[in-house]
Amino acid sequence: MKKFFVSLFILLAFGCFQNVFAVEDIVSLDEVEQVEEVKIKENEPLELKVVFDWLDITQVQRDENIEKYHKLLFDDNTSRIYFTKQEFKTQFANYFKDRDFKHHYFLTNNGVTEDEEAKYCAFFYKKNTLVMYAIQYKNNPTNAFYYNAFGKLYYTDVISKEYPNFPYTSMQYNRKGDIKSAIYFVSRDIQYMFGPEKEFQGVWYKDKMYDKNGKQTLIRNNW
Repeated sequence: MKKFFVSLFILLAFGCFQNVFAVEDIVSLDEVEQVEEVKIKENEPLELKVVFDWLDITQVQRDENIEKYHKLLFDDNTSRIYFTKQEFKTQFANYFKDRDFKHHYFLTNNGVTEDEEAKYCAFFYKKNTLVMYAIQYKNNPTNAFYYNAFGKLYYTDVISKEYPNFPYTSMQYNRKGDIKSAIYFVSRDIQYMFGPEKEFQGVWYKDKMYDKNGKQTLIRNNW
């Protein structure tokens, strides 16, 4: 069971909705990665294809990238990213308990991922026991709330106002308001992830994570 919750945290940390539902559109980036313009779709922002070069660049360049995204997340981020326990409780008081948890449990346990009200994501133990579900309300798209099977809030994602356009940031908090992860979404395929102590945990490219030295460390199954 301990190993399960470790793997569950990994899933939560890189953002359930940002990967499962693929609702984002890529917009212009001024990044070190190479970009390539693709056709503009009607009523959608400009899409750019970002080239992943983590394995090809030098160690010095990787270290510079890590420092760059660390600064963007923790130094240059003008939005509020730290809370006291009381501030967090006050701001998200209406979400600490999912009053419709029986309904939402039924939906997510039966594979429903979206309705008129919200988008949903389910987390299962051994593929058959629902232990946690997440809700991203359509009238509040820059937050996602993760509940246990009885509707108790465990985690909250606070997503920057740029969402769903790239790039954007996502901070995840526990119910005490402590940061558990911070992610810079360069594109749908590429995300730089940092832990609760601002430590670099890795860069995701599609379903694989690579550490600061370019070594593959993790694989995710819901990209």
